[in-house]
Amino acid sequence: MPLLDLQKLTAGLSRTWAGFLRDWDRSLRAGNYPATTRYNYLLAAAQLGRYLGESSPDPDADDAADDPCAVTRAHVEAFQAWMIETRSASTALNKHKGLQQFFKWLLVDEQAIDRSPMERVRQPKTPRKLIPVLRDEDTGKLLDACKGKGFVNLRDEALIRLYCNTGARLSEVGNLLVADVDLNTESVHFHGKGAKDRRVRFGPKTARALSRYLRARDKHKGAALPQLWLAERGAALLTPNGIKILLKRLGKAAGVPDVHAHRWRHNFAHEWKRAGGDTGDLMLLLGWASDDMPRHYGASAAAERAQETQARLGIGERV
Repeated sequence: MPLLDLQKLTAGLSRTWAGFLRDWDRSLRAGNYPATTRYNYLLAAAQLGRYLGESSPDPDADDAADDPCAVTRAHVEAFQAWMIETRSASTALNKHKGLQQFFKWLLVDEQAIDRSPMERVRQPKTPRKLIPVLRDEDTGKLLDACKGKGFVNLRDEALIRLYCNTGARLSEVGNLLVADVDLNTESVHFHGKGAKDRRVRFGPKTARALSRYLRARDKHKGAALPQLWLAERGAALLTPNGIKILLKRLGKAAGVPDVHAHRWRHNFAHEWKRAGGDTGDLMLLLGWASDDMPRHYGASAAAERAQETQARLGIGERV
C-alpha cells in the first residue's frame, strides 16, 4: 500500500473536508512536494477534522467538523492541547506546522477564508532531546553482526557503511537508485529534502562494500529494478521503513541499543566539528539550508569537544 492513501486519510470526514484535502494534495503535487511531506501535512488536517467531529468538547465544533472554513483559533488550540496530552509536544508541533500550511493554502490559494485561524496560535514548546552519537566501536559491532558472503550480509554492510560514511538521512540512502552510485568517482547522488540534490564522496571501504553488493545484486531476481536496495527474496524492494526495521534488528543482534540512521548523521556532524571542519561545508554535505541545524546535530557531544579544546589550550596551566 502506498504511503499516501487519500481515501484512507479522509475516511470519516465530511464531504467538504475530504474535497478540500483532495484539492490541497493536488496543489502540493503540482508544487513537487515529496510524498512524505504531503502525507504529514494532509494527516494533520485530517486529524483536526476528525477531532472536531469526534473528540472536541466545544459545542460549536459541529460546523467546523463539517467545513474547515469554519475552524477558529479556539478549535486549533483545543486540538493542539489534546495532541500534547494524548501524544506529545513534538507531535503537536508537527501538526501545528502542517495546519499552518493548510490554512495558508485556504487563505491565499483558494481564498476560501478571510483570516487564518493559525494567525495567533503559538507553537508548542518542545524539549530538545540530545541524541547520542553512534561511536565507531558500536558501528564496528554492527558490521561484525552482518559479516558474511551472502546477499543480505553484503547489502547490510553496504548500507551501514554508506550511512556512517556520508551522514545521509534514512530516506536519502533508502531511496537511492543504482544510477545514483558512481564507483568511478566514489560518490553518490542524494535526492534531499525540498528537491535539493547533492553529490557526496565516500571512502574506499564504503566503495568496496558497495561494489561487492552490486555484484551480488546483478545475480538477484530483482536486478532489473532501478532502485538500489533489494529485499532478500523475489523482485521486491527494501524500503526506507524496511531499512529502519533492519537496523533495529541488527542493533539487537550486536548488542547496540537504539540504532537508527540519524545517529550516524549526528556522529558525522560531531566528528566534522571535532576535526575543525567548516560549518558551511558541513551544511552542503548534509543538505541543510538553515544554520540552526549544525548547532543541533552533534550537540550531545558538544561538551566532549569543549573539554578536548580546554585540555589542548591549557588555560591556567602556564602560570
